[in-house]
Amino acid sequence: MRYGALEAGGTKMVCAIGDENGNLLEQYTIPTLTPEKTMPELIRYFAERRIDALGIGAFGPVDVVPGSESFGKILHTPKVAWRDYNIVEPFVQALSVPVGLDTDVNAACLGEVMYGAAKGLTDVVYLTVGTGIGAGIYSGGRLVHGMLHPEGGHILIQRHPKDSGECICPCHTHCLEGLASGPSIEKRWGRKAIALTDCAEVWELESDYLAQGIMNLLLILSPQRIILGGGVMQQKQLFPLVRQKLAKKLNGYYDTPELRRLETYVVPAGLDGAQGIMGCLYLAQNAKLLETIE
Repeated sequence: MRYGALEAGGTKMVCAIGDENGNLLEQYTIPTLTPEKTMPELIRYFAERRIDALGIGAFGPVDVVPGSESFGKILHTPKVAWRDYNIVEPFVQALSVPVGLDTDVNAACLGEVMYGAAKGLTDVVYLTVGTGIGAGIYSGGRLVHGMLHPEGGHILIQRHPKDSGECICPCHTHCLEGLASGPSIEKRWGRKAIALTDCAEVWELESDYLAQGIMNLLLILSPQRIILGGGVMQQKQLFPLVRQKLAKKLNGYYDTPELRRLETYVVPAGLDGAQGIMGCLYLAQNAKLLETIE
C-alpha cells in the first residue's frame, strides 16, 4: 500500500508518500496560495503517485465531523480565499480514494501518539506554539472533536501584571494565543522570537502564560503527558521555566507520579518536526481501513 499525507498549513503545504509501516518514502512542499493555484498542484502530485488513500491535517477552523453538511470545509479562517472551501471533495473526485481529515494540530498529536513522544499512551495533549497556538487532544484512545474540534489556543488566561503589551487576538482581550503566540511576542518586543533568545524577561513572561494554559488543560483533561511543539518552543530554555511555573501554580493540589517528574511530563515534540505529516499518514491508513470494513 502507498499512502498520501498532506499537512495543509496556512503558510505551506507539505505532501508526503509513505507505507503501512510508517516509513516516509518522499516529501514535497509548496507554498499555500489560493485554492485555485494550490489545489491543482497537490492533486497532480498525489495522482502521479497512485496512492491508495490520503490523510489531511488542515489549518482551521475546519469541519472534521463526518456526515455534517459542511464536512471538509475550511470555515472562518483569516485566509479569506479558503473560507468555505471544501478541501476534501476535490481529492475524492480526482483520486477516487478514501480521504481522512482532521485538524493540523490533531494530526500532529496523532503522529506523536503513534510514532513519537507519546507512543503507547491513551491520553495526551499536544500544544503547538508558533504563528498561532493550538491544542491537539487525544483522550481515551481517540482524538477529540465534539461539536467541531478543540481550540485550546483561545482559552482565557490572566494577564501578567508587568505585561503592557497588546493581545493580538481579534476576538479576545486575554487569550493564550493572543498573548503568547509568535506574532504576539514580536508585537510586544519588536523582534521575532528567534532574535530574543538571550532576553530573559521575554521568556519569563512567555513561560508564565504557557504554564497558565497548560495548567488549565491539565486540570480539565488529566492527560498522561503534555507535548509542546511549534516554532516558539525551539527556545529550549522555555521548558525548565514552564515546568517550574506549572509546579508553582499547581501548588501541590494535584499529586500524581507523572507530576512528580515534570521533566518527563511536559516534553518537547519528537519526530524531528515530522509529527504532523506522520499523523496525516496514519489518517490515510485509517481511512483505508474504514473503507475495507464498510
